[in-house]
Amino acid sequence: MNWLWTSADLVAATHGRPVGNLPAGITGISIDSRTVAAGEAFFAIRGDRADGHDFASLAAANGAALLIVSEAKLPAMGRLTVPMIVVPDVLNALVDLGCAARDRSAARVIAVTGSVGKTTTKEMLRQGLSACGAVHASVASFNNHWGVPLTLARMPENTKFGVFEIGMNHADEIRPLVGMVRPHVAIVTTIAPAHLGNFNGLEEIAAAKAEIFEGVVPGGHALLNRDNEQYAFLEQAAQAAEVAHIHSFGAHARAEYRLIEFTSGVEGSVLWAGIAGQTLEIPMAAPGRHVAENAVAVLGAAHLVGADVEKVMMAISAMQPEKGRGRRYRLTTDGGSFTLIDESYNANPASMRAAIALLRDTYPTEGGRRVAILGDMLEMGEFSASVHAELARPLQEAGIEDVWIGGPDMAALRDAL
Repeated sequence: MNWLWTSADLVAATHGRPVGNLPAGITGISIDSRTVAAGEAFFAIRGDRADGHDFASLAAANGAALLIVSEAKLPAMGRLTVPMIVVPDVLNALVDLGCAARDRSAARVIAVTGSVGKTTTKEMLRQGLSACGAVHASVASFNNHWGVPLTLARMPENTKFGVFEIGMNHADEIRPLVGMVRPHVAIVTTIAPAHLGNFNGLEEIAAAKAEIFEGVVPGGHALLNRDNEQYAFLEQAAQAAEVAHIHSFGAHARAEYRLIEFTSGVEGSVLWAGIAGQTLEIPMAAPGRHVAENAVAVLGAAHLVGADVEKVMMAISAMQPEKGRGRRYRLTTDGGSFTLIDESYNANPASMRAAIALLRDTYPTEGGRRVAILGDMLEMGEFSASVHAELARPLQEAGIEDVWIGGPDMAALRDAL
């Protein structure tokens, strides 16, 4: 049997105490009792809204081969006959297991952070690098204090490329996460006013994102957006963290991995990129300049980890936008049809501008029109009124005449329009 972890290794890594007759090993790891599969270990994590120990019996009923529970909760597990590993703290045990997974792995590891584009870049890396070997990457946006160790703990020993998304909305969040991941390449997609209510400006956001450099392995690489106004700050932060090699991507003339030209079509786009001395023409199924910028970062990272860049290029060219991140739906209504562009996953000033530009570059059929439906951008704090009002200009420059808005913060945009 090809175990993800043998039980002996699981006990050693979590510093746990076995209770009952443990199986030889486990095939996977889950923290959700509803979706745990037969043969997997269930970690009974106590979250913000629920305590996994309350659902241990459901996990067992759904086929969990092993439960990882806390010593304090063990008396409440008395009627369960499924074998267990007992630990002082379940989340800490998951962190320890994630670190053990990283220690045993020979994978080339890439970590991605940034104010926007993290998940899209991570998914491009997953699909692109899959053409070159076994890839393990974060599920959805598993990029926080439980998502990162869970993703690490799930990484098979034979992984060739590991891709990890690392998020934050406060300072000091990235530092412990990147300390677990220890990437060979750290990508910062861009710095933009996301979670602005928790910071005093863009430089504070950049400083928080720059924590990713502290975990880069000796001899590793930082890959930075040369078009972003925080580039110089990030470059200095990478130098201060003693990152051995600092690279850049973007349309800037001095970018090492360069977006040379970009043309957008109705259903896709074409970009020309300078990568490692070659000029590559890449048709992209996913439209939008922001997607092209992420693609150049992906090709740069692929080059840095020694992957076949042309294979990666071919794999990402076919990628469709993710749900909530630009996916398109053709819908019919009485007397006609329309295209819905779903950008509903999240909103901040940078992602709003990217979505507006995408709508601008999408041409309706004769007699058709462009309609923007916009909701509040949250966590903007004292900057909320100004950043909402500032969306008026890109909407007007894009020639979008129909704007529907919802939410109290959007009143500032209504007044500006």
